[in-house]
Amino acid sequence: MAIANVTAASAARRWSMLVVISIGAFLPMTTWFSATAIAPQLMRLWDLSPEQAAWVTGAVQIGFAIGALASSMAGLLDIISLRKVIGVSALAAAAANLCLLFAPSVGLLLAARFVTGMALAGIYPPALKLVSTWFSRGRGTALGILLAALTLGSAFPHLVSAHAAELAWQDVIVATSLAAMAGALLIFWLGEEGPYPFARSTFDPRHIKTLLRNRALMLANLGYLGHMWELYAMWGWILAYIRAGSPGLGVGGPGAASLLAFLVVASGGIGSIIGGIVADRIGRTATAAAMMAVSGLCALTIGLTFVGPLWLFAAVAILWGTTVIGDSAQFSAMATELSDPRYVGTALSLQLSIGIALTFVSIHLTGSVAQTVGWRWSFLVLAPGPVLGVAAMLALRRIPAARQIAHGLR
Repeated sequence: MAIANVTAASAARRWSMLVVISIGAFLPMTTWFSATAIAPQLMRLWDLSPEQAAWVTGAVQIGFAIGALASSMAGLLDIISLRKVIGVSALAAAAANLCLLFAPSVGLLLAARFVTGMALAGIYPPALKLVSTWFSRGRGTALGILLAALTLGSAFPHLVSAHAAELAWQDVIVATSLAAMAGALLIFWLGEEGPYPFARSTFDPRHIKTLLRNRALMLANLGYLGHMWELYAMWGWILAYIRAGSPGLGVGGPGAASLLAFLVVASGGIGSIIGGIVADRIGRTATAAAMMAVSGLCALTIGLTFVGPLWLFAAVAILWGTTVIGDSAQFSAMATELSDPRYVGTALSLQLSIGIALTFVSIHLTGSVAQTVGWRWSFLVLAPGPVLGVAAMLALRRIPAARQIAHGLR
């Protein structure tokens, strides 16, 4: 009876804890895009070329990929308290972000962004694992809500850019650093592991080899790579795409373009929640495949709306924004379900590090195609990603190990 009461109490607390973890992860993740929001000011201040300005964001991604890979190889998230990892990483992100106020050179500016990315690698993967300890059933929905919060963080710089003239760039840096500190305090104060903890592990480099030999997990990761090929290139270039099409679309001014970009990216928050709810009812592989099929179709067809009308372009772009991230949480959920319980943190970090690393290629390829043939058809190069992802999900559904996903729903 006592055990049943404890379990019931834990079940009642899981939603409030999901809110705590989501907010605690969202607040420091705003530092990822803090410099992106003030890129025009930084370009003027440091006399940066467009290529150098791109590295202000790129340095964060490199830091994140290296940090997540190092965490995976060391099995960090399977050894140390998740609450401590998130809290300390959030404080480190805040400190590195504040360094932008005092950086004496472009080199140190980029170094600060790199360290920010490494710190953020200690927030995103452990937050996924921490939420998973509170949800055995309904995990897809819970992770979808967490991803929705982080998606809003990704959209935040576009909202800031729409009102950039009203803010000093230092205010943006201070505000996001304070947000990161607040996130750290929230996790330290209220964050806890749930009633479904994963087994603790010790560092052993053979863990990576074990994960790589897991065919079901590798198919899930292959689907994730197809998803990531599309996601960050779309997010990274959608504002430039809208601005390039503004004459035909009738988008008036940079503020309106930034606001539309915010709506496109922020719509992914709705997609993440819908994807989680649907996945817990019909299965993760089916949901991920459906999301990627729609997002891939949007990548193929958005060029047809490049010259308007605006309502049609906005409809396709927002549908794309909704589906391009709507499946992301399900790949994380599959990693927790298909990997050895002792190595869940390692599996999540490995998945994220490889996925983020791949985005470097798709982002630069999309930009190169845009310079060569123009922006209108530049997003066509993203379509092969979701095609590969759909194929991986269909292959995963056919193997017996898929019964471990979503309590048999696959």
